[in-house]
Amino acid sequence: MIEKFASAVWKGSLKEGGGTLTAQSGAFTGLPYTHATRFGGKPGANPEELIGAAHAGCYSMFLAALMGGEGITPEAIETTSTISLDPTTEGGPTVKKAHLVTKVKADAPEAKIRDLAEKAKAGCPISKLLRAEITMEVTVG
Repeated sequence: MIEKFASAVWKGSLKEGGGTLTAQSGAFTGLPYTHATRFGGKPGANPEELIGAAHAGCYSMFLAALMGGEGITPEAIETTSTISLDPTTEGGPTVKKAHLVTKVKADAPEAKIRDLAEKAKAGCPISKLLRAEITMEVTVG
């Protein structure tokens, strides 16, 4: 089994404190985040963007794998995953959905790419992990 991790350190109260995020790989170390970067629209790191990056990356790789299985080599797959966090949910803020927007450039029929895109949405490991509504838009060309 492959295991990867990231860690967080938080110091202080929710609104006045702050934290740092570190990835096992060293891709980021001591990345700062605060209440304001998560809930206040201030520039900086937040967990939802990191989940979005993980989801977009995982989805794009999984779609490339599915396409390769059909003999299709994508020229490019560009994906954004927007993570929706509802801060007013009873019991605490809740991630309500992830919305994928992907643009695929490949020499293949559009219907085939759309079919594989739907399969990738359902099958990518991060999609399975999220347990949230996952929606998607696909642009081909």
